[in-house]
Amino acid sequence: MPFMYILKCSNGTYYTGSTWNLERRLIEHNAGLGANYTAKHLPVKLIYFEEYVRIEEAFRREKQVQRWSHAKKKALIEGKVDKLKLSAKKDFKKRSSR
Repeated sequence: MPFMYILKCSNGTYYTGSTWNLERRLIEHNAGLGANYTAKHLPVKLIYFEEYVRIEEAFRREKQVQRWSHAKKKALIEGKVDKLKLSAKKDFKKRSSR
């Protein structure tokens, strides 16, 4: 089954990816054979995943989550749907023009 997954890197950042074989991909990441980003921030830890029927769905979800802020990804990981919605809203403060 295809997966979308989130790893926590040693520097505290998140890495989002998709794969057919989650176990193998995690081993590859920790061996430095995954992405260039994770190879520079080892070790990595699997902290979240979603399972899909088609790889295209997992890849589409990967690209969606990659655009999210750290706070929004954290809310997803923690299952805090209320925070997920709040994190999605932008704070448009009126700037004074001088």
